[in-house]
Amino acid sequence: MNDEPMTFADLRSAFGSSASSAEEIARSAFARIERDNGKLHAFVALDQERALADARHIDALRKLGVKLGPLAGAPIGIKDLIDVAGLPTRAGSLTRSDAAPATHDAPVVKRLRAAGAIIIGKTHTVEYAFGGWGTNETIGTPHNPRDMSRPRAPGGSSSGSGVAVAAGLCVAALGSDTGGSVRLPASFCGIVGLKTTAGLIDKSGVLPLTPMLDTIGPLTNCVADAAALLEVLAPAQDERSPGWTHRLNTIAYGQEVRISGLRIGVVANLGVNLHPDTARVLKQTRARLEALGAIQTEISLSQTLRDLAAPCGDLLAIEAYRLYGHLAEAESSILGAPVRKRILAGRDIPAHRLMSLFEDREEKKRELALLFERFDALLTPTTPFPAPLVAEIDESVSPGLLTRFVNYLDLTALSLPMGATQDGLPIGMQIVVPGYGEPTALEIGAALEADRGILRFGPAGA
Repeated sequence: MNDEPMTFADLRSAFGSSASSAEEIARSAFARIERDNGKLHAFVALDQERALADARHIDALRKLGVKLGPLAGAPIGIKDLIDVAGLPTRAGSLTRSDAAPATHDAPVVKRLRAAGAIIIGKTHTVEYAFGGWGTNETIGTPHNPRDMSRPRAPGGSSSGSGVAVAAGLCVAALGSDTGGSVRLPASFCGIVGLKTTAGLIDKSGVLPLTPMLDTIGPLTNCVADAAALLEVLAPAQDERSPGWTHRLNTIAYGQEVRISGLRIGVVANLGVNLHPDTARVLKQTRARLEALGAIQTEISLSQTLRDLAAPCGDLLAIEAYRLYGHLAEAESSILGAPVRKRILAGRDIPAHRLMSLFEDREEKKRELALLFERFDALLTPTTPFPAPLVAEIDESVSPGLLTRFVNYLDLTALSLPMGATQDGLPIGMQIVVPGYGEPTALEIGAALEADRGILRFGPAGA
């Protein structure tokens, strides 16, 4: 696990100097996976033959002088909810152990390939994406690489994607986020995770959990790479927001961004107690924002963040039961017990509760829309605490206490590593913006990242 994780800038530099070929980069990724995946449990399926063929194709195009795509030669992992042609989509569950290989790539995978990315395989997930800790008791839990001495929560449900990127097995990965499933592994594993706006990225060919809340998003080692992936995955938004694509491109290629004058609300009433190190890193992040010229205001919402998002759990359960209740109801169900319990929780929620949820959601969306007339972004920790030991996890509660409100209210958020505990466990901060405000979140993240400098995780701390 001593390999330094690569970024797209590293790949561009290697290509530009002819120091490496796409095939060499792909083979190196597979060598690391072969060496470390037995311990990390990040990948569940590999596509080495196709990946190496695609890499050789990239190299041939480069020799011919053809202009390459923005992700040329980048090894990327795909969460095992998303169809990749030739590989089965098993959703982390034994209930799909006999699933046939997908016949077509999901549109998001097609976009990555068209941009030159090398799809190396499928990454672990919590069963049907229904769980925030990242645990999977039926096919195994990925090992958080920030503490190889003891199993710690990798964060979920995009657990394998988070671990694969943090451990340097691939340069980036795709995850899905319904209540925090990109941001939680990003926070626990010390990488960048972007929860995108619902509807921004095509979800065709992706197994759903709660369709109205499901989103696809990138997990990367830096903000620039999250911007680069978003630019490829999302259709141009310039008609909606002039300059949207240009702003992403500026971030993706590491140009300096300024956030002086941006108005940032720091949510005071979280509804949960923060770990002392999380509170410390939040304070440090606020100091950095102030030094960068952002205008901070501490605010209290009409409800705590925990209470604001509490109804989201019922929506998740209702939709999960609608989609997968037959698997949970089976007399000899082979779903893992925690996921089965969550699915069955949706069985007895009455229709009038669902309608009240819709009304509550619209009312709270209006409240937040008024708040965002006063602020460009909100700041919270991503999680109240660093990654706990797997043995100490309470599966009856969710770690997404500070992330679910983003999905529930159709917002967008970036999780950014901003510090670590004394033991070197990552601590992430969350930048929340209105829907379609991804460039703003990424600009704030890029400015903080540049000011913060490189973080080192592990026993030595940061």
